[in-house]
Amino acid sequence: MHIYYDSKTGNVDRFINKVIQITGWKATRIQEDTVPTEVGHLVTYTINFGKVPEKTLAFTEKYNHLIHSVSSSGNRNWGRNFAVAADKLAENFDLPVGLKFELSGTLVDINEFIDIIKNQYYDSKRRSEKLDIA
Repeated sequence: MHIYYDSKTGNVDRFINKVIQITGWKATRIQEDTVPTEVGHLVTYTINFGKVPEKTLAFTEKYNHLIHSVSSSGNRNWGRNFAVAADKLAENFDLPVGLKFELSGTLVDINEFIDIIKNQYYDSKRRSEKLDIA
C-alpha cells in the first residue's frame, strides 16, 4: 500500500508516521518534482478556511489516474469547511473520500483510516459509495 501526502504544519506528517508505524506501508511526501511510482492514496490538509494546497492540487492534476482515494486533515473550528480539501479534490477528479480528520488525528482516526484503505478499498472501485464515508 502506498500513501502520497502533503503537510504544512506537521499534522499530516504525524498522522502518516503513525499509520506507517502500525502498518509498515510506504509513504511519499509530495514535493514539486514528485513522480509517483505506483498507485496509492492521497492525504492532504485544508488551508485558508477551505482551499486545497497548491502543491497537492498540482500533483492531483497530473497524477489523479494513480490515486484511489483522498483524505484530508482540517480544523473543526472551520465549520462546514472542515477538511473540505478532500471534498473538492474528490469532486474535481472523481475520487472517493476516504477520511476527514482533525489536525493530526486521534488513534481512532488512524485505525479508521487503516481500515478504510485496507478493507474497503479492495472491494470497490474509484467513486465508490462504500468508500465515501467521511
